[in-house]
Amino acid sequence: MGVYILSNRKIVRHTGDILDSFSNDEYSIPNFRIAKCNFTKFNNATSQSKKKKEYSNRKILDYKLFSEPEKQGYEEVLEVLLSEKGLKDSNLTANNLGGTQRMFYELYKEMSSTKLRSDVLIFIHGYAYTFDDELKAIIDLKKLFIDNTESPIEHILFVSWPASSSLIPMTYFDDKAASINSGTSLVRLFYFYTQFLKDIFSHKDLKPCNQHIHIMTHSLGNRVLQSMLYSLKSENILRVVDQVLLLNADVSYKVFDDAEDSFNKLPLLANRVSIYLNRKDAILGISQFTKNILTPRLGKNGPSNIEQFKDIISIVDCTFIENDLKNSFKFEFGNHWGYLSSSEVQNDIFQTLNGIDRNLISNRVKNNDYTFTVIS
Repeated sequence: MGVYILSNRKIVRHTGDILDSFSNDEYSIPNFRIAKCNFTKFNNATSQSKKKKEYSNRKILDYKLFSEPEKQGYEEVLEVLLSEKGLKDSNLTANNLGGTQRMFYELYKEMSSTKLRSDVLIFIHGYAYTFDDELKAIIDLKKLFIDNTESPIEHILFVSWPASSSLIPMTYFDDKAASINSGTSLVRLFYFYTQFLKDIFSHKDLKPCNQHIHIMTHSLGNRVLQSMLYSLKSENILRVVDQVLLLNADVSYKVFDDAEDSFNKLPLLANRVSIYLNRKDAILGISQFTKNILTPRLGKNGPSNIEQFKDIISIVDCTFIENDLKNSFKFEFGNHWGYLSSSEVQNDIFQTLNGIDRNLISNRVKNNDYTFTVIS
């Protein structure tokens, strides 16, 4: 199991600490850093400790930042892997690797094992998250996707981007700008990963792991993904992702139109794309009428036209689900967090991640070739 943080948040050294940390500041830096979460000695915090001001950063979840690589590229990763197989003499070890080198090395080793399930989930959060909020979300995601036997996920790459800490609607505009900037981190990750694949699998003795990588984006996190897609050239895109799940997406319903030149690239990147929407989503209703000049939102209204992609893209309507897991006012009124609040949505997501044919996923009603409704 590996849970990693990819973040373009500012790096700080808190008073009294001996380790660098990610900042809660609403400020992004041009480059991203990678950290690995430590669950070995993890204990759930008590309700009493959560009320204390010091319940923050590593008091929530321990993590360690990877060093920056001394040398760019993945030749040293190849050298370490060949050395471990006894195919090359080298003094290099995994401890010499930094950044994406170390993360890709660890994931390749884990995903190349004989385990039946060892998929990777790349998760992009939505609006109004501090870094402390992100650490709490990582704990929830691990319980939901890694600890659950229904899920094929064994590794999570959590994309941390500096959203504002306030739910006041005006802060949304700052988040929108931050999400655009953070998309460049994903672009770099995509190109680093494709370079890793080329460098490693150019050697005949190293084989693909035959596991899957999935992307899940929630709310304004879809704007981060859109920013990445804007920057990708169609001719350079490799299909390296299995499932893309767009949850309650706070982007325009026209994002799949060719004129947008963004989400229309997803069918080049992934084997299947699933749009999870809720027509009662009050958060996206507020977004539409207060922040987006009446432009309907993808996660509430669905796409304007995906006829050309109907074999790859599915629309999953979650309007009639029950919030049986979390039913506080926020979840009941908002109808915006179905992946956390509804066992029905979670069950549908697990089946999607497991690659079950969309027509065979249980508790769905088929409306047409590519539109389905989750039923209670």
